[in-house]
Amino acid sequence: MALLLRLGLILGVTTVASGQPSAPPWPAFLASRDGFPPEVVSTVERVWREPTLQRTVQGRSARVPFAVYVAFVDSPDVTAAAARFRKLARYEVEPLDDDRYLADDHDGARGVYRVLVREPHRRVMVSWGQHSGHILGTIRGSALTDLELTPRGETVEQTLTAYVRIDNRLAAALARLLIPLFGYLADRKLAEGIGVSAAVAEWAVEESEAFCPWLAEEPLRPERRARILAALPSCQELSARRDP
Repeated sequence: MALLLRLGLILGVTTVASGQPSAPPWPAFLASRDGFPPEVVSTVERVWREPTLQRTVQGRSARVPFAVYVAFVDSPDVTAAAARFRKLARYEVEPLDDDRYLADDHDGARGVYRVLVREPHRRVMVSWGQHSGHILGTIRGSALTDLELTPRGETVEQTLTAYVRIDNRLAAALARLLIPLFGYLADRKLAEGIGVSAAVAEWAVEESEAFCPWLAEEPLRPERRARILAALPSCQELSARRDP
């Protein structure tokens, strides 16, 4: 379950017991199922119709321009690297292509997630993950995560709604049993996860003299670094001053 509590953000995942018997067969926030591969369609349908857990969390606002925050949301590998550098988190994210990522929290949880929707104020991801522990062994599951981003002046508000399905029956039963008692802990963990993204983006804006050299020296893929640079004129200006 740990990965499903940490993922897109890394991935963005977690949530409260809910059967959703009256839910429509396909999420309204996704395009037609015809536009997705069969494995994505089957996962979305399974998670959406019978989630083990469901939850909506309001994350803390990010005090940065909207374009800057979106750049970090769309570059989770850069965000994760900066978070490790700042000792905000330990997780790693590796891009497989423009929409698919590997994620590892270095605490027994690993997974893959795919971005399904990139709208101006929304990102939707589907993820497949597993967690290996001493008590329950390896637990596998999948999740559908809906991240809404709302600009408010010079800040960005973020709301995360996630639907999680745990494949292990015992783990799923425990999750349903314990979430009413410990749901606030799951909320806090999820809020901390999206709070890391906000903290990294704020560091980039408020301490560009430190962030920009880090960005220039960190071993990132050129196209990933370029996305962040495009949103941060301060880094471009600093580079120009240092290399006239």
